[in-house]
Amino acid sequence: MAVVRSYVAGRWYAPDAGAPVYDAATGDLVAEVSSAGIDFAAALGYGRQVGGPALRALTFHERAELVKEAGQLLRKHRDELYELSYRTGATLFDSKFDIDGGIGVLLGYASKAKRELPNDRVVVEGPAEPLGREGGFLGQHLLTPRLGVAVQVNAFNFPVWGPLEKLAPALIAGVPSLIKPASQTGYLTARMVELLIDGHVLPEGALQLVSGGAGDLLDHLTEQDLLSFTGSASTANRLRSHPNVVARSVRFNAEADSLNMSVLGPDAAPGTPAFERYVRQLVTEMTVKAGQKCTAIRRAFVPAGVAGAVADAVREQLATVVVGNPADKATRMGALASLDQREEVRRSLKALEDAATIAFGDAEHVEVAGADAERGAFLSPILLLATDARRPEPHEVEAFGPVSTLIGYRDAADVIELAGLGKGSLAGSVVTDDQDFAAEVVLGTAPWHGRLLVLDDDAAAESTGHGSPLPMLVHGGPGRAGGGEEMGGMRGVYHHLQRTAVQASPRMLKAVTDRWVKGAPRNVDDVHPFTKPLSRLRIGDTVHAGPRTVTLADIEHFAAFTGDTFYAHMDSEAAAKNPFFGGRVAHGYLIVSLAAGLFVQPDYGPVLANYGIDNLRFVTPVKPGDEISVTLTCKQVSPRSGDYGEVRWDAELVNGDGKVVATYDVLTMVAKEWNE
Repeated sequence: MAVVRSYVAGRWYAPDAGAPVYDAATGDLVAEVSSAGIDFAAALGYGRQVGGPALRALTFHERAELVKEAGQLLRKHRDELYELSYRTGATLFDSKFDIDGGIGVLLGYASKAKRELPNDRVVVEGPAEPLGREGGFLGQHLLTPRLGVAVQVNAFNFPVWGPLEKLAPALIAGVPSLIKPASQTGYLTARMVELLIDGHVLPEGALQLVSGGAGDLLDHLTEQDLLSFTGSASTANRLRSHPNVVARSVRFNAEADSLNMSVLGPDAAPGTPAFERYVRQLVTEMTVKAGQKCTAIRRAFVPAGVAGAVADAVREQLATVVVGNPADKATRMGALASLDQREEVRRSLKALEDAATIAFGDAEHVEVAGADAERGAFLSPILLLATDARRPEPHEVEAFGPVSTLIGYRDAADVIELAGLGKGSLAGSVVTDDQDFAAEVVLGTAPWHGRLLVLDDDAAAESTGHGSPLPMLVHGGPGRAGGGEEMGGMRGVYHHLQRTAVQASPRMLKAVTDRWVKGAPRNVDDVHPFTKPLSRLRIGDTVHAGPRTVTLADIEHFAAFTGDTFYAHMDSEAAAKNPFFGGRVAHGYLIVSLAAGLFVQPDYGPVLANYGIDNLRFVTPVKPGDEISVTLTCKQVSPRSGDYGEVRWDAELVNGDGKVVATYDVLTMVAKEWNE
């Protein structure tokens, strides 16, 4: 037994004594925890002054590489983390859900960031907005890292995944984190942080840990800091309304308890695959992590006529669930996180029993394998059957454990209304093969949900399940679910960035963003840009090419060669009736192909590949006999970690009258150096 350490201001710290923390399954003393003596103002200052500058000196891709290294390091220590996780009451399956899930978030975010973010320190969001008639005044949105610390206050149920799903987007955004885990399971979080700190994968100050109470931490937050919370709705409201959080407009995000739903479609009669999927999913959601999941199914909506059949099927499966020592491979469900948590669930059950009858389980007694049922925080799975679908208790009281309530509904409109009584949920699911029912329920319940799963025959084989969070999808929800959005791909990163609208001339926007915009100066010389490696290529490097006359023979040859004989290109009489053309016109892709023939430098050189075209728009039709010219300008340069980088070129085609024919971006891979 030892006091769980904190890591603040660049050093490990442990007070002489703290509050006891017990093994959830055996009741043995695991550790003591306390934050007594920590200078929270100094810890936040250290993050801002040391961690922030170190992270902001890196590009998004470099930060993503650090996140990847962190995930790889933790993956090497999974077995050690599993062993410690047993003491939280989690089975091996539960631990994989938590630990492997957290590692997967790190690796997933790292990969996604490299694909979707520039290898730069700022994000240029969207195209420049014209603010004047002549093109000399533009607006552009920029996203830059905030200068504070991302403070995360986490719940007890996911001591690894919980912090990592917040840490990954913060690090990629360039914002240091201070983690404050729940004391019941914070010793597992502390070991995870120890591995990262001892592994030296992150810059100093990028990650700090406070074990124990939050003290006066919130009093020292500034306008540049962020605060995120996972836990109860009541605590979320206290944090949200903290005087300093309010006065300084601290950016706040909460993921709170919610009464998540799952709907069985009317087509899913007993004996159908959909019915069996629904029952299996409900039992899984009740028993994984002993029901201590923020996304677990609390309200199981079923057609009123099959409620009894569903209850029988769920009872049959729950009867086979082995509750016991989480380290035993035969155990299906371990213990709750603490004895206090078990008592909290029992109190909630008393409120629910006023509106429902128990269809399975006993809140006071459970048969436990390989452990002491009283010393450990064990509880039987409890299935309730609502006596009145509109009684408020099932829609307002959450028993945060292996508890779910079956509620009958009449039709799609009825279940939509019932779902809304929960006042906001993190996750919901609809198990059906009826497309019309699925569409109506999804669209009707979406305003109350952060995430919805539609589980049909087609999705069943690959579905990740009702409550499984994924780094590319939003995790969070409206109303009582907290009102925020965690994760969600780049949304999670953008949450840590400041969006600023910059108004300036094209020349100044180019200087600020290091991106060429229309109206900014171009660099034209005798050296073709395609002969320049990345090291010599400059934003604004330009080549003008053309003109070339587009003939009727060109159009007919292209049609014969490609098989594209659309009437506007080949039928004079039909094309004359077209309100856009008034006669035969060239294929758009013919124009783009001819433009490439004009601007490409054909010799062996540093341009390695053309890998795509973005934002292609055909503006003015080209008719036989028209001339076209093209201007190609280096718009953006994004070095990669290897020997090459990506170059985005602005392409503008005009006709002989100077009218724009087409605009698009050409994307190429270019070598960083070239000595041939």
